Amino acid sequence: MLTEAEFLELLKGTGALLEGHFLLSSGLHSPRYVQCARLLQHPELAARACRALAERAGCLGPVDAVIGPALGGIIVAHELARALGVRGMFAEREEGRMALRRGFGVAPGERVLIAEDVVTTGRSSLEVAELVAALGGTVVGTACLADRRVGGELPFTLVSLVRLEIETYPPEDCPLCRQGVPLEKPGSRPGETPWR
Repeated sequence: MLTEAEFLELLKGTGALLEGHFLLSSGLHSPRYVQCARLLQHPELAARACRALAERAGCLGPVDAVIGPALGGIIVAHELARALGVRGMFAEREEGRMALRRGFGVAPGERVLIAEDVVTTGRSSLEVAELVAALGGTVVGTACLADRRVGGELPFTLVSLVRLEIETYPPEDCPLCRQGVPLEKPGSRPGETPWR
């Protein structure tokens, strides 16, 4: 089992914990950003982390499928599904809403685990949960590598490898803006640049 401290070291060692001035998908600003893609680009580390995440997700009961939101949840969903021995899929935005495409589907009654790299607001998890429910599936919870929520509970259980407390600021109260630190936009929502 990978401990929280060990996973944090993996994030640091792969350069996945960034320092600077970042615009989050929520519109808030932050001096730190978690770019799990830097860890997930290493297949052995991705598999190791997701095996540990699968162990933690065991508390959610049986799972029939794993779905991650594109872009950040694709690799996590795949590796988590492999570790759990179930199907792994991803949802993508189509006309502003999450959809299953490419022949993916959820059968009525299937127990689905949502997979994410980082949960900040929980918005993507909620959107995927709405999709699963609309298809007749049951969301058992969300499993993510890093939980950096700053409030707002989800209506289902969230398990993670690490819980990070990272400051966020509304743009009008951001000390980094006042200091003139350039703002970076590393997110992966439509219209945002997915890589730093």
